[in-house]
Amino acid sequence: MDPILNSFYEHTWRVILSPFDPVNRIFFVYLATSILIAFAIYRAKRRGSTEVEGESSFLGYLFPKKVWSHPSAWLDVRYFFFHKLIGHFLLLGVMGATALVAFSWVTGGADPFKEAVSPFKGWQETVAAFVFMLVFYLVADFIAFYVHYLQHKVPLLWQFHKVHHSAEVMHPLSNFREHPIDNLFYLAAIGAGMGAVTGFSYNVLGYTPNMPTLLGVPVLMFLFNFVGYNLRHSHIWLRWPGVWSKVFPSSAHHHVHHSCHPDHLDKNFAFMFPFWDILFGTYAMPEDNRDVKFGVTEKDRGHELDSCLKLYFVPLKDAWRVLTQTKRKIAKPQQPHERHPVE
Repeated sequence: MDPILNSFYEHTWRVILSPFDPVNRIFFVYLATSILIAFAIYRAKRRGSTEVEGESSFLGYLFPKKVWSHPSAWLDVRYFFFHKLIGHFLLLGVMGATALVAFSWVTGGADPFKEAVSPFKGWQETVAAFVFMLVFYLVADFIAFYVHYLQHKVPLLWQFHKVHHSAEVMHPLSNFREHPIDNLFYLAAIGAGMGAVTGFSYNVLGYTPNMPTLLGVPVLMFLFNFVGYNLRHSHIWLRWPGVWSKVFPSSAHHHVHHSCHPDHLDKNFAFMFPFWDILFGTYAMPEDNRDVKFGVTEKDRGHELDSCLKLYFVPLKDAWRVLTQTKRKIAKPQQPHERHPVE
């Protein structure tokens, strides 16, 4: 079989088997724990009332008509397979390639595949592994935060990132409503950060520690996914009480980010650690979700992004418009009255 066709065949099976892959966000264990947390929220809301937001059963609360009667919900289902099979296939190896380049640059050309012996033994090696994991994800999350910030603030990048924000209702598959160029920028940046951290570890320790794992997933990432990750892209509002909402990620934190309410625009860029938003002044956490409305503002014409093909090609058209407008502004000669006098 042709190598490309064989790779596509293997990739297709990975997509189909996503719910059984611990690396995937929709791994059935992560979905199950999200359902358990949703049930706890439902029970808490039911105390003192007979219905919750118009739904008289937990099943109705979990799969509300207001979500699943909306065309946006079913577009996300179709787009999951369309984008995973096409866009993500084209991006295979991007993160690994940038990680290898960064590792080689930081280490001065060391072989990343050469097995190095740990200088630590016993508990010291365990501590080194946990410290490496924490540093690794702190750096990766900061890079993700900053890339996310740029995706909102740089007009050219926003044309692709608005695909993700165009969902008007959300469920776990809405997480995958992304443009391949958006993915390319993100994967390349994260890969470079990963390579730099592992290269720095190699220089300092003489080896790269193996992160502690659960089901083959680094413990910190496993816990992040395990504690209700799939509620982030859902209708279920979970806000940690008091200061804890500034420490731990929650669905409320990400719901505000997806809201097109004026008070919520360009807020809550962080993924794993909300304190990045605290540090950089982009944190917002209302007491409830009464003002949260998913989607993009009218100027971004979210209504045009109503098919799989449009989710791919409308951003390309809009990006070209942004580029040509920028070129015209640069090329436009200054008028005499616009010139600053020479001092």
